[in-house]
Amino acid sequence: MRGSMNTSSSLKAQSRFPLQQQFLPRTTSKENLDRFIPNRSAMDMDYAHFMLTEGRKGKENPTGNSPSREAYKKQLADSLNINRSRILAFKNKPPAPVELIPQDYSLNHKAKSTKPRRHIPQSSERTLDAPDIVDDFYLNLLDWGSSNVLAIALGNTVYLWDASDGSTSELVTVDEEDGPVTSVNWAPDGRHIAIGLNNSHVQLWDSTSNRQLRTLSGGHRSRVGSLAWNNHILTTGGMDGQIINNDVRIRSHIVETYRGHTQEVCGLKWSASGQQLASGGNDNLVHIWDRSTALSNSATQWLHRLEDHTSAVKALAWCPFQGNLLATGGGGGDRSIKFWNTHTGACLNSIDTGSQVCALLWNKNERELLSSHGFTQNQLTVWKYPSMVKMAELNGHTSRVLYMAQSPDGCTVATAAGDETLRFWNVFGVPEMAAKPAIKAKPEPFSHLNRIR
Repeated sequence: MRGSMNTSSSLKAQSRFPLQQQFLPRTTSKENLDRFIPNRSAMDMDYAHFMLTEGRKGKENPTGNSPSREAYKKQLADSLNINRSRILAFKNKPPAPVELIPQDYSLNHKAKSTKPRRHIPQSSERTLDAPDIVDDFYLNLLDWGSSNVLAIALGNTVYLWDASDGSTSELVTVDEEDGPVTSVNWAPDGRHIAIGLNNSHVQLWDSTSNRQLRTLSGGHRSRVGSLAWNNHILTTGGMDGQIINNDVRIRSHIVETYRGHTQEVCGLKWSASGQQLASGGNDNLVHIWDRSTALSNSATQWLHRLEDHTSAVKALAWCPFQGNLLATGGGGGDRSIKFWNTHTGACLNSIDTGSQVCALLWNKNERELLSSHGFTQNQLTVWKYPSMVKMAELNGHTSRVLYMAQSPDGCTVATAAGDETLRFWNVFGVPEMAAKPAIKAKPEPFSHLNRIR
């Protein structure tokens, strides 16, 4: 017992020796080292007091070293920032951080990314009665001309609605044996209009004088349900499956015939360049025709024959910002919108809309597409292109929305449906490019003629 006490006192005396540095014994690996819990009974308080007072004096006093060693220590201290008495002292401002992304770029990028989403009104801004409108998927009874006048066929009568003042006038009522009217289409000048009839004839009218200029006959054997202008060429599509180019300036008006459809041609659209014609039919086919390969007075071979749709194709729309991009919509058995490269004939994308696609229109100012539908919701759908994300669904019609037409400024869309209503939708908003000068209209096809017999 006494020996152990002497040993303990001798260790304590050694621990207080000022010139000897002592280390605490290392713990064994079997001990739990995940955290440290201080225990006063296991501490040597005298040694701790010595190290906090007398033991630190030797470390703070400089020892005699060579000049090179002193220079090295000074450089090392400067590099490690050891010479500063307080690490967080408020003396000098910290150095400015390096901008990996320029500030002007980040601000512009943020401004672009936070562009507010355009508001699309969910209801029509105006609704007009359209009694006796023919509820027929294969017809085209609505068109909006460049002079801001809307033409609509109701039964045997064609009416004109002036969007500038809201006035309505009757253009023509055809005889019972000739009607009903099966298609209407404005010429590029916004003054002359073509009217297709159930008796296979096409009438040309001057809307300013309410005067008939001529009748095109002899080409089709049955009703003419689709029309499309290309400057002075009027293209007609009939239930007989034929597509005819008519030069309205000459007496023998038939200049080209396109044969490729085996059933009724219900959709016709010329590209903006006037070089390619898209046609859709009840035979589920889409054809692309090229004027450069057209042969006068002969059956012209198509450029592309597109067979992916599984139902009638009436909805056709050429993209305004990409000349070789065509959107097509299929009927009730297909329900899809497809996008085509008309140079190669390749299908770029296909979207299942869930309902019959009756008509398609591109936004002239934004990358958006509008589609009108039939059963079950009879809705209008605004799509963002090319992601084809739904931006809005507009409801109001209680029957399939068969006909759509776009105002000259591209902002307003008119729709007509089997519910006998004509509705106007501010679906495309106010264009940002409105300040730019309007595109010059193509020359009038009848400018040099007083009357054609």
